Amino acid sequence: MTNQKFKILVINPGSTSTKISVFENEKELFKNIIHHSKLELEPFKRVWDQYEFRKKLIKELLEAHNINPKSFSAVVGRGGLFRSVVSGTYRVNELMIEDGRKAYGGEHPANLGAVLAFGIGWDYHIPSFIVDPPSVDELDELARYTGLPEIPKKSIFHALNVKATARLAVSDLGKKYHEVNLIVAHLGGGITVSAIRKGRVIDTNNALDTGPYTPERAGTLPMFDFAEWCFSGKDSLEQIKRRMVGGGGLVAYLGTNNCKEVEKRVSEGDRKAKVVYEAMLYQIAQEISSRAIALKGDIDAIVLTGGMTESEMVVEKLKEWVGFLGKVLVYPGEDEMKSLALGALRVLRGEEEARTYPERVE
Repeated sequence: MTNQKFKILVINPGSTSTKISVFENEKELFKNIIHHSKLELEPFKRVWDQYEFRKKLIKELLEAHNINPKSFSAVVGRGGLFRSVVSGTYRVNELMIEDGRKAYGGEHPANLGAVLAFGIGWDYHIPSFIVDPPSVDELDELARYTGLPEIPKKSIFHALNVKATARLAVSDLGKKYHEVNLIVAHLGGGITVSAIRKGRVIDTNNALDTGPYTPERAGTLPMFDFAEWCFSGKDSLEQIKRRMVGGGGLVAYLGTNNCKEVEKRVSEGDRKAKVVYEAMLYQIAQEISSRAIALKGDIDAIVLTGGMTESEMVVEKLKEWVGFLGKVLVYPGEDEMKSLALGALRVLRGEEEARTYPERVE
């Protein structure tokens, strides 16, 4: 079975693009990005309405490159903001598609991943999957409390990259996935820092509204001041949300979400840029340190991943602050396409059972 070749189509919809890859087992044979202009997307009131438009473009791309869809063993799409589920690879089913249509956890382009995979799979009688959606929820009971029973903690984090990078780290440590304790920090436009105990993410911050500020997100805010802003009448709810996600962090302080640009300013002696940038890294280090509590100090490694880890300044500063906690492993960037392919591949090889949505952790 291990020598069998599986061909997998991977679909990753973003706000203005659809990424496409074709894998044969672990090897990427083809990749392309279909860009969607503002003019093309303007007629669609909701993200969900773009389904037929994007599906048609995907099929046209495959045809243009003489890729026969019937040759695929599976189609896998990026998971969206769905119901809380345990980590794993899920077969796309009707309830998942309906939750995507209703925007169960909020509007997001990733909600299209499941239905695009299902639609193409249906046309060619191929199984369709998603892998580790952002709504993976394996939190310990203690990690769910916030201080107000009306507002329990939500598990929304970069599950796909966190889980995939954790597997890489475990392999490099020469251990098994369910034997180790890790702190995994995904550092990108959004930041999540997760405590993984024996394969389960037992604590993490919400990628959208808690934790450190990021290149473009506000992170945790002082609640009294935030409440006064919300009720001041100066901005609508949508304006406030856009400021928190997309207009916060480095964007709010420095007018850019580009870390390379900020580091260039720092190197040129811009004191404000230096302080704002280091304050972000300081908050990330604090978040990493707090996850050590969840693991009671029993940490096999601290793992840094995501686009920001391509910066020597980021890595060195974080090592300086959290190195006392243990070994620091760095996996620069992220590879969502391969992570999606590998999730489907594990099921096709019989290494894992495909889960049925929604499956909750007990």
